[in-house]
Amino acid sequence: MKTEASEMEERKGKGEVMCGTLDLGALPLDCITLIISFTSPRDACRLSLVSTALNSAAESDAVWESFLPPQYQALIPSSLSFSSKKQLYLRLCETPLLIEAGRKSFWLERVSGKKCYMLSPRDLSIIWSDTPDYWRWVSIPEARFDVVAELRSVCWFEIRGRISISMLSPMTHYKAYLVFQSNKVYGFNYYPVNLSVGVVGTEGSKRSAYLQPKKQRRGRLYWRIREEQPTPGDDVQFPKARVDKWLEVEMGEFFNEGCVDDGELEMSAVEIEGGNWKGGLILQGIEIRAITPN
Repeated sequence: MKTEASEMEERKGKGEVMCGTLDLGALPLDCITLIISFTSPRDACRLSLVSTALNSAAESDAVWESFLPPQYQALIPSSLSFSSKKQLYLRLCETPLLIEAGRKSFWLERVSGKKCYMLSPRDLSIIWSDTPDYWRWVSIPEARFDVVAELRSVCWFEIRGRISISMLSPMTHYKAYLVFQSNKVYGFNYYPVNLSVGVVGTEGSKRSAYLQPKKQRRGRLYWRIREEQPTPGDDVQFPKARVDKWLEVEMGEFFNEGCVDDGELEMSAVEIEGGNWKGGLILQGIEIRAITPN
């Protein structure tokens, strides 16, 4: 006589998935599709390997449509071609799309399907960016946008960006990052840049970071500034390399509960205390990235 455990193992070996005493593979295809649509993209990919019936449901447009964000059609260009909703989903995960006349880029976090964005320098408020002696607009092949901002030399470093909360995925944990390249960077090794993320009108989340590598941080300031510079604390960051060869520092975090649609999220990067000249950065933008728990 078979035990319950041995029967479950036998069913598993046949590619049957049991939910309590229910064999999912025995359900109508529409029911299986509906059940899988309430899981996640990762779960759908795993279930597609179990059996022919589950594969048909897990690969269906109905399932992958449920993983795409609401009103996604408004974000994708009509020229974008795809053979299935799964292909579209993977395309949006792997290759960011330029939106709003190239001022932002948009993509999906692969595991969760949550919306992510990068604000281009043209979409940011950059103090002195209209003065060529301080900032200039350049085109480089490795940039995501047509033009990016190169910092030549400023004393007053201030960058701010805003995005409507309604554009973000609800019930999602986000972190924002300042993304840049070093082009003989100098002057950012004396005082940390103050970084913040929060809803406009609130204090929000705060960070601080030196925008030069740790090994380049010197022990003295210029004669024009007081000789004692702050000692980095444990919470002060240094730039980290990204897979795309750019650098990033975390600006702060924000949890979108989804109950406020008319507010704006503001990100800022400011260093005005030192008074010294600083430059040598190429700014790619500010990235707002959905974070998936491990």
